[in-house]
Amino acid sequence: MAVFTAWIEQFSDVLWNSLLLFLLVGTGLYFTVRLRGVQVRRFGEGVHRVFGGFTLRGKKADADGMSSFQALTTAIAAQVGTGNITGCATALVSGGPGALFWMWVSAFFGMATSFAESTLSQICKEKRDNEYVGGLPFYARKLLNDSAAAGVALSMLYIVYALLCFPAQGFNTISAVGAIAGKISGVNIPTNSSLYWISFAVLIVITAVISFGGIKKVTKVTDRIVPVMAVIYVLTVIALTVGNIDRIPLFFSSVFTQAFAPDAVFGGAFGLALSQGIKRGLMSNEAGQGTITMPAAAAEVSHPCEQGCVQALGVFLDTIVICTLTGFVVIMGSMWLTADANAWFEMGKLDKFLASCGALTGGNDMLYSVVTLLVSVCFGLFAFTCLLGFMSFTEMCANRISSKASFINAIRVLCLIVISFGVITNIAGMDLGALWELSDFANILMVYCNLPLQYIGFKYVLRAWKHFEKNDGTPFTSEIAGLQLPVWDALAKEHKNEYHH
Repeated sequence: MAVFTAWIEQFSDVLWNSLLLFLLVGTGLYFTVRLRGVQVRRFGEGVHRVFGGFTLRGKKADADGMSSFQALTTAIAAQVGTGNITGCATALVSGGPGALFWMWVSAFFGMATSFAESTLSQICKEKRDNEYVGGLPFYARKLLNDSAAAGVALSMLYIVYALLCFPAQGFNTISAVGAIAGKISGVNIPTNSSLYWISFAVLIVITAVISFGGIKKVTKVTDRIVPVMAVIYVLTVIALTVGNIDRIPLFFSSVFTQAFAPDAVFGGAFGLALSQGIKRGLMSNEAGQGTITMPAAAAEVSHPCEQGCVQALGVFLDTIVICTLTGFVVIMGSMWLTADANAWFEMGKLDKFLASCGALTGGNDMLYSVVTLLVSVCFGLFAFTCLLGFMSFTEMCANRISSKASFINAIRVLCLIVISFGVITNIAGMDLGALWELSDFANILMVYCNLPLQYIGFKYVLRAWKHFEKNDGTPFTSEIAGLQLPVWDALAKEHKNEYHH
């Protein structure tokens, strides 16, 4: 097993080479130029469609799809995971504070990539059993000469990727419960305790009830939990930052000076800061990976580009907001400059972050207890919503293979079995390192499969974009796209009938 894990890790390193890093940023740069800075010019459009008035946030989608807000929260459920805390902290440890600068760079250009891939998913979406479905497997089939094999292969790839990710997210959810209980009781609770087993049973039951309720049931849960967890985390870190406002200059000077020459204590050089930042940017916001295209396609909108603007906002919230807040804590805590630096480096990922929080509480034990409790709650919610996001994306991909109820239910059961396996083996103390390496490997494969499709389909995105910019009141149709799009033609017909009535 150790040899297999090492082989996978080496192969992943080959795939995660400089070519891919520059390809990711280069793709975002290319789309930014061709779309004339869509992430800046249409940023307000995304904000308005999610939060403006009662038009879309207050509007419930009909039986055919989600609202833009629901699609965004479903995507963010998977985007904002435990990696936004522990993964970001690890990237800063490995690449230095300068890695955060490169996260910003990757996220800025990633917003254009997210716009393009989400718009493409809307263009190519289909209607199954009164619901909109689409995303990577669907536009792959459409763009590759209606190749059913391509759609099925990419659906299977994502399902395998999600299955490899389930064990970690499941265990992170119940370990957060243990951490919360430990903070409240003041006792360190072992992972093989009855609390973990009970939490595991409750997690499986809740996840089963939600998943068997279908994609819409998942969205109802995520559009309630995601805003709550985001607000808790944002307010907690803002409070820490305001309490240490004198350290803000240290934060910015560390980020910008070490983006090109990181401190030697982090054991790196410019290339390491860049690679860690871009890698964490992708792992965090998933722009270019094709995963967020599934919920993007399910949204009920009047034009494909509308949801593109919304999903671009998701990348901003995930990386430029949430990851930056994590960066504030780690960098302003400056634990690597203290007498306890060696002990801090040896801590676990979450413990490093919590210790950094402690450094910002000024030795106030009560404040530290409250902050660590709130962070633990966020950690658990991040993990749980990520789990739900993966399950909904898996079901959307399964629909590309077969929409039969028996097949969809079998996929749901398989997901629950894998989650159970992962949690039980973690509680038992078994090493699942090979699974983590395989999930990273599958993640990279998703990128390599998705990016070529973005270039193939970009001409259709451009046509949709030009029509959207023209804003002449005409509906989007197959004729405008230059592609057969039954869903959009049907919507145009409905629009025409409503107009005449």
